[in-house]
Amino acid sequence: MINKPSAEPDVLAPFTEHRRLLFATAYRMLGSVADAEDILQDAWLKWAQADRGSVQNPRAYLVRTVTNLALNRLTSARAIREAYVGPWLPEPLLTEPDVAEEAELADTVSTAMLVVLESLSPLERAVFLLREVFGYSYAEIADVLDRAEASVRQTAHRARGHVQARRPRFDTDAEERREITERFLAACGGGDLNAVMEMLAPDVTAWSDGGGKVSAARRPLHGPDHVARWLLGVLAKPVSADAHARLAQINGELGLLWYVGDAVIGAVTFDLADGRIQNLRLQVNPDKLAGVQEGHTGGTEAPTAP
Repeated sequence: MINKPSAEPDVLAPFTEHRRLLFATAYRMLGSVADAEDILQDAWLKWAQADRGSVQNPRAYLVRTVTNLALNRLTSARAIREAYVGPWLPEPLLTEPDVAEEAELADTVSTAMLVVLESLSPLERAVFLLREVFGYSYAEIADVLDRAEASVRQTAHRARGHVQARRPRFDTDAEERREITERFLAACGGGDLNAVMEMLAPDVTAWSDGGGKVSAARRPLHGPDHVARWLLGVLAKPVSADAHARLAQINGELGLLWYVGDAVIGAVTFDLADGRIQNLRLQVNPDKLAGVQEGHTGGTEAPTAP
């Protein structure tokens, strides 16, 4: 938890004003709540120590700082992720129904999109987000990244094509999603193999991220029979006896949180196609569940003063 600041109000105000934007930038860059919050803390320290009298546009200065800090973090994180145990999934984040600042940004924070963004290089990811998500001009992005504008345009074109080729296109009707989520939860809770299988698309794939910390499938699971049997097998284990699930808005979409007592032990997100679950993602790594614990505010707390 970030403490209340002791800095003078004029130092704090610009950072507080743009904090949601800064967190949104860092989280989409890194796919990690913990890393995004670390980036904001580092950015605050740089802002507090900067010659603020020479900063004409605090918002631009702060976005540039956060983007470059995130670029450095993402570059080093790639090597760590290569040795990750089992499938790697982004850290889930509780979101309001309108997803942070703008409803149209919902798709850009979805788990499916964050997975696609992982396939970009760090530079491509930064350019894509600044251009396609936050609406910066090529000239502004060039200034943020200290690159030639022509180079930024080429990178943006390459990243856009890459994302469009892999970007998921799934059903987004909120009422249908709620109905299917409730039915899926009931089928899993009832232990009905056929009922679970009927809700899964023929080409369904399930990923389970335990990070080597808890039991999870080390490889993606394919097909309704395999996925349904694995899900029910997990729920039949003694460790799941006291678990219960609730519907929750996760990364801009309705999903499921699994609890033991008041502690979240897993987050489930999925994609829908033709009324069936096509991609199922289970985040059970305890180190990656801070963003879905009750009381987490998605980076809205005030920063700590240096």
